[in-house]
Amino acid sequence: MPEVTSRTSTARRELLARVLAHVAEQGLSDRSLRDLATAVGTSHRMLLYHFGSREGLVAAIVEEVEATQRTALVELAARAAEPRELIEAQWAQLADPALRPFVALFFELVALALHGRPGTDGFLRGVSDPWLDLAARVAADLGTSADRDELRLGLAVTRGLLLEAVATGDIEGATRSLRAFLDRWYPQEAGERA
Repeated sequence: MPEVTSRTSTARRELLARVLAHVAEQGLSDRSLRDLATAVGTSHRMLLYHFGSREGLVAAIVEEVEATQRTALVELAARAAEPRELIEAQWAQLADPALRPFVALFFELVALALHGRPGTDGFLRGVSDPWLDLAARVAADLGTSADRDELRLGLAVTRGLLLEAVATGDIEGATRSLRAFLDRWYPQEAGERA
């Protein structure tokens, strides 16, 4: 039985990779599973088998992108000299138009999970903690301390500005707002929190 499970998880990962590539190029919007399946060269039944529902597929996409972004944060942190530099580098990555379809899917999934849609079970429980845990480790590595409430504030501001950027298309305005927030928390001149 382990061999079957391994083949299934490998097939699921490969199918998810094809879906991710397609969504990055074409977006997902409200396309049916049948349309999406045709676009990635599979059947809607295979999507249902591996992901359970359209919502389950969206959850898998978002979870994969979130994991990739957490890995990217670790890589950015290894090159950052201080927290503000890291936050600005991460923002540049998140605000990249190529990531826009996935940012929009994140917010779509949050809404679906808030309504208890099948396939979103457990998503909300993991929406913040992995980021907060990683942020605490990164802050310690950068030699700064930040309690969980401060980290949650940073996460909420970043997500709020991402929502603003996706909803309005005004990435430059959201970037200016992030810098204004950072000026309060990481003043460039003083080197310490005001």
